Amino acid sequence: MSEQALRLGTRRSKLAMAQSGQVADAVTRVTGRPVELVEITTYGDISREHLAQIGGTGVFVAALREALLRGEVDFAVHSLKDLPTAQPEGLVLAAVPVREDPRDVIVAREGLKFADLPSGARIGTGSPRRMAQLNAYARTHDLSIETVPIRGNVDTRIGYVRSGELDAVVLAAAGLTRLGRLDEVTDFLSVDTVLPAPGQGALAIECAARNAELIAALAELDDPITRVAVTAERSLLAALEAGCSAPVGALADPLADGQTVKEMRLRGVVGRPDGSALVQMSTTGPVLESHDQAMALGSELAAEMLAKGAAGLMGERAH
Repeated sequence: MSEQALRLGTRRSKLAMAQSGQVADAVTRVTGRPVELVEITTYGDISREHLAQIGGTGVFVAALREALLRGEVDFAVHSLKDLPTAQPEGLVLAAVPVREDPRDVIVAREGLKFADLPSGARIGTGSPRRMAQLNAYARTHDLSIETVPIRGNVDTRIGYVRSGELDAVVLAAAGLTRLGRLDEVTDFLSVDTVLPAPGQGALAIECAARNAELIAALAELDDPITRVAVTAERSLLAALEAGCSAPVGALADPLADGQTVKEMRLRGVVGRPDGSALVQMSTTGPVLESHDQAMALGSELAAEMLAKGAAGLMGERAH
């Protein structure tokens, strides 16, 4: 390959720039080519509405994808949990690198852990998924909490705690890790308490299908264990016909032998944001042969969840 710089399309947020910078370094290592970041503003970045109101699905990725298709950038980096489940024509998911910790965390005042929050604690999150599970947990453990819808970047969210407006906020461990701010976490939420969003902690490297040489080079960064896990999680999301702002959690635990995944446990949850109803189920199955098996595992679990009434718990349906 020539030494001409590759153009990496990225959102402008601190987190997006941090994770894109890390991918850029990795791409330079495998291609020998310099990578320049091209900042692109998405609708999700400029809208002040809550994600559920603006549709959630694809609001952070559409502008990046358009730039790819127009040839303005060579590849783009997304938080995988922001990607719609349908892959658009002309684009390829070239690599899913090794996943960061998929768990949610809280940043609370006075270093408090979740279990030690006072009665009536105000917990901020922009995610109906987190609200549903936190409120359901509070109901079953006789806790009194109030989930408060918020938007904004990491600084804005943690600022609500620092100012005393909120007792705690919920964030993704992966984002804080990539920002070098994991020391601000006061507690990690067990996945038994809050299942993460499908694909949480993973990144997606996408490029135009016409660029076969670049696709082959980026494939060096693909982690097969991460890819098979997020394939199952996203298959569940797609089969539920839910957008990425719907109250759906999913986590696949691959049971790996070296780099070969032989079996996987997949957990899924759907709930009302007020926590009044929750459908939570899991299944285990083989995924040795192909991604088709991971897809099947997700759709099978979704069918079981729908049979238990999951559809009625999702406010948003994808179109």
